[in-house]
Amino acid sequence: MEQQSTKEHFPGHSPEHLITTAELGPFCFARCSCGWRGPARRARSLARTEGRKHVMG
Repeated sequence: MEQQSTKEHFPGHSPEHLITTAELGPFCFARCSCGWRGPARRARSLARTEGRKHVMG
């Protein structure tokens, strides 16, 4: 079962880049409201970092 755990918006960036993290079993992944999705990770912190890089990059 998928479960959203966090939502992040980065000031100064367009609102179409709202990052959320979701869990699927033991894995967590970041996704963006623009359609981007990061790879599944076991560490939430790594998924959040990848989401930040997507927005800032």
